[in-house]
Amino acid sequence: MKPDQLHRLGKTYRRRVSAHEVLSAELAAYLTGLSHEIKRQIGVLISRGGVVEDVFVGDERGVVIPDLSRYRLGRTALRGVRMVHTHLRNEALNQDDLTDLALLRFDLIAALGVDAGGRPGTMYLAHVLPPNPDNRVYEVWAPTSFHALDLHLSTFLHSLDEEFSRLRSNHHVNQDADRAILISVSEKHRVVQEESVTELRELAASDGIVVLDTVIQRLQTVHPKYLLGQGKLKDVVISALHRGADFLIFDQNLTPGQTKAISEITEMKVIDRTQLILDIFSRRAHSREGKLQVELAQLRYTLPRLADRSTALSRLTGGIGGRGPGETKLELDRRRIRDRIALLERQQKTLVKQRHQQRALRTRHNYPVVALVGYTNAGKSTLLNALTHNHCETSNQVFTTLDTASRRLRLLTGKEVVLTDTVGFIQKLPKGLMGAFQTTLDELNDADLLLHVCDLSSPTLDDQLRVVSSVLSELSLTHIPRLLVLNKSDRVDSTQRDALAYRLSGIAISALNTASLPPLLEAIDNHLQTCAVDALALQNT
Repeated sequence: MKPDQLHRLGKTYRRRVSAHEVLSAELAAYLTGLSHEIKRQIGVLISRGGVVEDVFVGDERGVVIPDLSRYRLGRTALRGVRMVHTHLRNEALNQDDLTDLALLRFDLIAALGVDAGGRPGTMYLAHVLPPNPDNRVYEVWAPTSFHALDLHLSTFLHSLDEEFSRLRSNHHVNQDADRAILISVSEKHRVVQEESVTELRELAASDGIVVLDTVIQRLQTVHPKYLLGQGKLKDVVISALHRGADFLIFDQNLTPGQTKAISEITEMKVIDRTQLILDIFSRRAHSREGKLQVELAQLRYTLPRLADRSTALSRLTGGIGGRGPGETKLELDRRRIRDRIALLERQQKTLVKQRHQQRALRTRHNYPVVALVGYTNAGKSTLLNALTHNHCETSNQVFTTLDTASRRLRLLTGKEVVLTDTVGFIQKLPKGLMGAFQTTLDELNDADLLLHVCDLSSPTLDDQLRVVSSVLSELSLTHIPRLLVLNKSDRVDSTQRDALAYRLSGIAISALNTASLPPLLEAIDNHLQTCAVDALALQNT
């Protein structure tokens, strides 16, 4: 295509399309004539105001749609531009056209047939449908001659927008809440996947996210780039867009390359399990130490995932100190993150020293330390409140506690101990997060006794016990005596409670029922006395 022809098409025909029509007769004739001449498909993007925003030329079989970042999707369901392109053999819209329509959320997609003389032939139209009982994503119109097309476009698009808005309002009471589709792709057994996705759903709910649907795929081989294959991923994205989702949340932790590849297919936010947990952490951290640890974990996660996805990131910074070869925005961001990580690590070392001093003070006063550990949402904070008559924050959500809380506990014999609450564990918790919370978990190193609190009513009790034991092993804490506390026993019948307590050698309690706590206090006292005797015997030898 000659430059002057492209210039004429892109400039001369700006504002030549009425907002009420799909395409003006003059522009249609020019498109088909030029397409017939160069034997290539030509496409244009036209705004709702009738402006030809972009022109692109393909080959005889198709066109490559340009970057659409200028026309980003907001809370509306449609992009605000329509795509019209020529078909050299007067053929109908193909599956690629319809996929682009659904994936890119054009107002309308149109194929303009070119007849044997290079004149406008048949017009083929399709548009996205609002959510409907049949789960149809788009509507394909019956073919019609271009000159016989009778469509008042502005009125039609206004009605379509209103229908999308009405249905979205009916389906979502809280318009400010983020909406997500959960995705799990794994080679593991489906039952294992479903349990993990159930936990992911709890994480999403804890972060204030409305889960619209879940997609579970069990594959023999996970796709290294897209996890579930490009075709299937497009189908999932189309379904997510159709239902008004804002996020795709993967149960698997994505590599930087996978995140980038998936993000190139959709403008929706793509996050993984780690990012979701980090976001929950950022909401729940209140103390200076907790906020420091969360920020450190977020920066360590972000650094390898910085990618030059914007032309703005490739521009050189200017001003004093930025002249000459310069430094790209991307490199500058990376350097700033590394500097920030170094600063936070220095602050973390200071906090470690302070904690050592606090622990040394407790040691001088001869206060034994009993630490609460366990799976998230097992009831550790509720138990702390019940035993010490305190009022630490509790809720039926994961990761309510991020900041370590230490309270004095008086046992039945009158002896006082320090009872410490710690952050809960969860399956597939990344090592980076464990490293960031090292100062908090260091509290466990000086514990004389670990109270492993678990949810007796959980259907995944055995898996949760295994996860906690694995984490304690990774933290080299297996040498510390451990007492298993079977919390929430009021949620199971007495026969099941007694059987599990016998099998697991644990003490069944309900943190909400103080009458069930004396046996636990007695067991704590007995364990501490045994530990003291063993320590004395070891010292004498």
